[in-house]
Amino acid sequence: MLLHEQKEILSYNGEVLVFQLSGPKHMEGAAGKTTSLSVRRMAFNRDTKLFIQKSSGVFILQGNPAEAEMICCSNITDSRSGLVLPCVLLKKKKRKNILKYLLLLLHSSNQFEKCFHFKLDYELKEDVRLFAGPSVLWRHANRLFHISRGACAIRSAPLQLSSVVWAGETDDEGVLVLGVRAACLPESQDEPEFSSSDGAIWGSEFFAYAVETQKLITGTSFMPHAYSRVVSSVCVCKKEVLRKQLRISLVAVTHKNQLIWFQDGLPKGVCELPYEKPCSIKTAVTTGSNLLFIVSFASGNTCAIWRDSFQVASKWQKVNYVLVDDFIGSGTEQMLLLFKDDSCEDVLSTFRITDFGEIDYASGINDKDDTPMAEGLQENSLLTVQALETRLQAGYTSIRELQHHLRLKKKVILESCRALIDLVQERSHILPTAKKEGLVSLWDDTENPLHSLNKEASMTAKVPEHFVEKLWQRVVDDRLIVGVKLTESFSLLLSDVSLSLVMDSDLTLISPIIECQNKIITLNKAFSALAISSSQIEPPPKKMKLDFDSKNDLEKDLHNRSLKNQSDRAKTFIAVTSLSPLLAFHSVHCTVLLHAKKTKHQSGDLQKSKKITLLCGKILLSLEDISREKYSVKMLRDNSYCTGSVEDILAVLAASIRFSFQIVSSDYTLTPVNSWLLGEMECTPFKECHNNLFCQRVGNLHRTVLNWTQKSPFEGVLTLFCRNVTVLFQCLHSLTRVLPPSSDIKLLRSGSKERLTDQLALALENEVLISRKSFSSKENEVEKSETWGKRTSKKIGDAPVASFLDSKEGVQQFRKKLQHEREESVLSMNQAMNGALYQKMALKMAEAQLHSDMIVWRLS
Repeated sequence: MLLHEQKEILSYNGEVLVFQLSGPKHMEGAAGKTTSLSVRRMAFNRDTKLFIQKSSGVFILQGNPAEAEMICCSNITDSRSGLVLPCVLLKKKKRKNILKYLLLLLHSSNQFEKCFHFKLDYELKEDVRLFAGPSVLWRHANRLFHISRGACAIRSAPLQLSSVVWAGETDDEGVLVLGVRAACLPESQDEPEFSSSDGAIWGSEFFAYAVETQKLITGTSFMPHAYSRVVSSVCVCKKEVLRKQLRISLVAVTHKNQLIWFQDGLPKGVCELPYEKPCSIKTAVTTGSNLLFIVSFASGNTCAIWRDSFQVASKWQKVNYVLVDDFIGSGTEQMLLLFKDDSCEDVLSTFRITDFGEIDYASGINDKDDTPMAEGLQENSLLTVQALETRLQAGYTSIRELQHHLRLKKKVILESCRALIDLVQERSHILPTAKKEGLVSLWDDTENPLHSLNKEASMTAKVPEHFVEKLWQRVVDDRLIVGVKLTESFSLLLSDVSLSLVMDSDLTLISPIIECQNKIITLNKAFSALAISSSQIEPPPKKMKLDFDSKNDLEKDLHNRSLKNQSDRAKTFIAVTSLSPLLAFHSVHCTVLLHAKKTKHQSGDLQKSKKITLLCGKILLSLEDISREKYSVKMLRDNSYCTGSVEDILAVLAASIRFSFQIVSSDYTLTPVNSWLLGEMECTPFKECHNNLFCQRVGNLHRTVLNWTQKSPFEGVLTLFCRNVTVLFQCLHSLTRVLPPSSDIKLLRSGSKERLTDQLALALENEVLISRKSFSSKENEVEKSETWGKRTSKKIGDAPVASFLDSKEGVQQFRKKLQHEREESVLSMNQAMNGALYQKMALKMAEAQLHSDMIVWRLS
């Protein structure tokens, strides 16, 4: 008996896998028949320009070799590991015409693994595909069947189809099948849509079916139904969902020897194919991200088509296999053409590797026979160059328009900054006209801009001539810290304070506004406490009575207590920004602006305020001063204390991140914390405030500020000011080694729980006061109204009822008066509120509720 052999070729990670199914020679009637499936891994050698064998493997299958067959092979994803592995589907004939199909996976060690098997009473011939899992999909008797490793049985789709033109895997639907079936006509022949239905006209239609979800999708998203009778194969290039609509780009080959490009269900281009009976299509992305369509024909011919020009790049005859992969390791894909050669049994003896560019390797091919390819390549290169030149010109035009837009944008920003600086310095500024810059004005050009600026400047609140007590700057790591300390009397009248830095207008290449982070650091005069936060109103010593008549006195008392509490503290407003972008200019002058609300305390109204912008001064930052460490923080050790100016301390705190932790120990006292601070952390207390410690330890922990407040022997609060989160983790890791094992550490959001509770009680009482005040304002408005304040008609209750009931006329008069009084009552209940009064009431209530919600969030 002759040797039975069958070969299949597959590309995998730049290698060529040659599968061969064969059986040994044997005598007729001999027992112990076996079939072997062997694989050879072939890699291209750029030196010898030949394929060499790297490794091989074999799998033994019991049975007659004449009854075994390789159905197909493909690269699929193993669901267990997520790796892409070669997969082979084998057929083996059993008794009583039962066929057994076996699915094998090939691992990197060249070992074959049996995934699963299934039995059928018919042969798989039509539209057999392998997918991830692995799973097998095929068509038989106009039905679609599917089986996977996790399934126990073969499943069939509940639909009829005549062919499968494409099947692939998608992220949202899993395995998706694009098929053709007979048109599903409406049940009633009288429906008006019958005559205009595309499927009804052609008798067949496209449909997409999701195998895993059993979802049916209309095929018009892929192609019109009119192409259902001529399309033989499809390759989907792109599929996405945009604004809840399916967007698909694909190419299809037809029985009319055409390649058609479809975009969102509409044909966009067509190419005439050089041969007849196209059967399959592949894609390849070559050098320069050029996309090629590779069409194979039933006669063994092959052609390649450019995606950009949609023209034939080259064509070949007597092609046995066409593979697409990175065979030479260049990072892009190439085509491997294996030609038919009857004189040699090796399938890799005659081949060509090309990407239609610099890569072109051939073996066993006469170059003279390849002149059509060279001519087509030369013509196609000319078309490609022309297309690239057109695209390049369009790109230059877009870049010029973008550069012009950016220049206009910078001019607008610079002019706005100059206007802001002139407004702060009370100088007049005339804006240029919009037509001069080629822009469209958004305001009335007839208006005098100088008059508007003078009007705006006149509205600015008056401020004292000397309101800045000190302006200073420091450099900490890669941060610039700018501090402004105002005079004590003036800072008490400000709220919502922030700083901004504006560079000199000479640097026109960048935006002059420097992005910075604002902080408020409060130090009491005795230096007994140190914190970074806004000033808080201390809770009252006892619960306030909600007496409406004394609401004005209560507001005055709250305001006076706030001023008294703030007068004991000195506020410094700080701006923190990145230093490295500023050093690129070697020397930078910055103007420091302060933005705030100036509050006026009037009798019965604390809410009136004006927005003001103040010029605090200028700072000079140069690379030479930074190199000489002129603005560096200097913390020295004097005996057992750490000495440094107040500005140095504030700079370190501003450049740090604050973290507060509540430490509770149920079994042991927390005495090891003090030993840990002074010992392992090498902390030194500040000379001005002993409760705050400066870490002198060399390394990342240096310049960390710590504060330990012990409420009881078993409870305390540790506050850390760290440069970054990494330093925090280092401190906590060192602390946990000295704390008792039963200690509990909890991160505090802001402030202590007792103080936040008192603040919440005060905020809720403030809400009630505002609500009562709002209702009182409405009552006063109603009482002052002429419509309801003066009653001209006499009420029924003021007159005896019996006098109305003596006669028929009296009863009618009683009814009229009762109806009139009822209408007046309804109107008084539905009286509309003044819009300005309602807006003022709603604003006050919203601000109070926002303050209460913030405290509740801190407590949570």
